[in-house]
Amino acid sequence: MKIKNYSKVLSALAISSLLLAACSDDTSTKEKKGKAVEQVDASKFPAVTSNKGKPIEGGHLTYGLVSDTPFEGILNKVFYQGDPDNQVITFFDEDLLDTDEDWVFTNEGAATYEISEDNKTVSLTIKDNVNWHDGKPVTGADLEYAYLVMGSKEYKGVRYDEQMALIEGMEEYHEGKADSISGIKVDGKKISFTFKKANPSVKTGLWTYPLHKEYLKDVAIGDLESSDKIRKNPIGFGPFKVKKIVQGEAVEFEANKDYYRGAPKLDSITLKVINPSVVVKSLENGDVDVAEVSADYYDQADKLENIEILGKVDLAYTYIGFNLGHYDKKKGENVMDNPKFQDKRLRQAMAYSINNEQVGEKMYKGLRFPANSVITPTFKYNNKDIKPYEYDPEKAKKLLDEAGYKDTNDDGLREDPDGKEFKINFASMSGGDIAEPLTKYYIQQWQEVGLDVQMLDGRLHEFNSFYDLLKKDSDKVDIFQAAWGVASDPDPSGIWSRQAQFNYTRWVNDKNDELLAKGISEEAFDDQYRVDVYNEWQQLIHDEVPLIPTLFRYTMTGVNERVTGYDYTAGRQYQWFDVGVTEESAKK
Repeated sequence: MKIKNYSKVLSALAISSLLLAACSDDTSTKEKKGKAVEQVDASKFPAVTSNKGKPIEGGHLTYGLVSDTPFEGILNKVFYQGDPDNQVITFFDEDLLDTDEDWVFTNEGAATYEISEDNKTVSLTIKDNVNWHDGKPVTGADLEYAYLVMGSKEYKGVRYDEQMALIEGMEEYHEGKADSISGIKVDGKKISFTFKKANPSVKTGLWTYPLHKEYLKDVAIGDLESSDKIRKNPIGFGPFKVKKIVQGEAVEFEANKDYYRGAPKLDSITLKVINPSVVVKSLENGDVDVAEVSADYYDQADKLENIEILGKVDLAYTYIGFNLGHYDKKKGENVMDNPKFQDKRLRQAMAYSINNEQVGEKMYKGLRFPANSVITPTFKYNNKDIKPYEYDPEKAKKLLDEAGYKDTNDDGLREDPDGKEFKINFASMSGGDIAEPLTKYYIQQWQEVGLDVQMLDGRLHEFNSFYDLLKKDSDKVDIFQAAWGVASDPDPSGIWSRQAQFNYTRWVNDKNDELLAKGISEEAFDDQYRVDVYNEWQQLIHDEVPLIPTLFRYTMTGVNERVTGYDYTAGRQYQWFDVGVTEESAKK
């Protein structure tokens, strides 16, 4: 008994040292270009490169995909699941509709759209000069094909959702009762979608990413995701063409001179995976022109003279999720059948036990801040009346006592309500210097209220293997630390619905079903109604705690000073056709 207590004290000392080490830059003054800076004023990050020079002809740019693991190589938006693959896709393919700074569709992209007076039909017209990289025109049939793939029972991806099911005839097609989707009509470059009821998310969340039907039609739907046409030889209609792929490591792109917006300002781009630990050195040496800079390396990057750092509040949040059940593939829905965390008082206690304000200020230098919700503050729908769970270990202990989790053998750790040992396996991802200290810090805070939390397998897990554990509902995982980059559509059903495969906590709740349905109902065209619905929904999440939102964050990118036209604002981050370089070699 005493040995267990002793090791717990040693753990506290070690983790306190790690936290202090991570915090040391907060109280010290550093010098940059002769100006003293005590802390990061994230509100002053520029969003657009200051270089306004004319791009040179024949320019080449190197993009650093920051990851401690290879990208998976599922290079199509219908099938990919991880952000590294998405970053690759943005260079050579895109959606048909652009969005504005509020993520509402515009008519500036590859297609224009209009909505009928009854708000039930959305019609798209693809512009005449929009062609696939093989020269074939992008047609309405290509967008229809994407829906036929995602609605098929053979589809192995995760993007068939409640909104798609609202299209007339989609459910019948999905169930195998029809060979086509009656609510989708195609006429050459035109396509229309008629919904069973009006849905306000058609202005922000309609799927407008086509699939090249002629190129892919010979591959069975169930085999598309693993096919060479998706993984090795993908075709898009974006500003660059895929020239060569070194699987998981690098991609060579060449300009699509026939791009519908005009030839790109760069002749070629190299994308290569770089480890987070060498990002700053790579930027300093000019090995990459553009690369994301995480908060743990911000201080180092900020000292470089050859780059500028662009930043914004990200469409993302980190969270700690609970393993509440499993995904039933036959039923196509989540089942909440894991008894370990069914008592929400336990989940609430774990939320009150961790000090995210200190984590954001100390470990992340103020570049992350406590999350009050699972709707990011970039949306007007974020319920600002909800406050983040505050650090209150005494309240956590009281909740645990009430729920029956008590230390019955005086070893400093609580047993479950039946008096049995209660151990919690915590899965967390590798990546960056902060990942392990942060994981250990959370573990220590839970141990301080008497919970025996251990790092799963005694180590961090790399990105792909981590999410493989979640997708397979591994019973080794009790809780996990992850993050969501959320879509531009405020409807959260894709992550939170009873049917969503991305609902990794496997939480199901009747009130959740009701509110999600209201959020995409005809009544939700009244914006105040929709705000009220999502305010109520966020309060439900806060009270039930299927997961603990931990931090919102600023996302930052280091950009070499020779780069011009790079825009980090919403809706423009991946518009690579505008980006150029004003010198042949990167500045060092």
